[in-house]
Amino acid sequence: MLLPTINNSLNELKDLLHQLANSEYSSPCVSLSNSTIGEHTRHVIEMFQCLIVNYDSGIVNYDKRERNHQIQTDTVFALHQISVIQNSLDRENKKMQLQQIVDGEELRIETNYFRELLYNLEHCIHHQALIKVAVIHNGRVILNEDFGVARSTIEYRQQCAQ
Repeated sequence: MLLPTINNSLNELKDLLHQLANSEYSSPCVSLSNSTIGEHTRHVIEMFQCLIVNYDSGIVNYDKRERNHQIQTDTVFALHQISVIQNSLDRENKKMQLQQIVDGEELRIETNYFRELLYNLEHCIHHQALIKVAVIHNGRVILNEDFGVARSTIEYRQQCAQ
């Protein structure tokens, strides 16, 4: 169930990117504290990439992601990166370690691949919610009504509607 949900969120992001010119994608947005839709998209993409690249080593450190400027300025390139991610996610669950430096101290926390996929899904949805704020007033951009909405909220709304 996790992979179809992740793919759905990533497909929603792809649908948005198909609707944006590179200039819209890479222009600062006041509603995003002058960051860009592209920067938020790059962040989502690189978090997934970081997990995939570090799957074999079993140690993931999201602070050591690539920060590829082309992802945040070129929608075609970003779309390709999302497709590569989608084709790379289906892996066996395994133990992993989450590594981070906090106040100069290295922390390593036990985790697993599926837990990190779930984290990346929630992280993706969070950034989609921010992106939605940036595009909501653009009359020509069409978003799925659940774009940027947590699965638990969607399920709660469905229960209330019954």
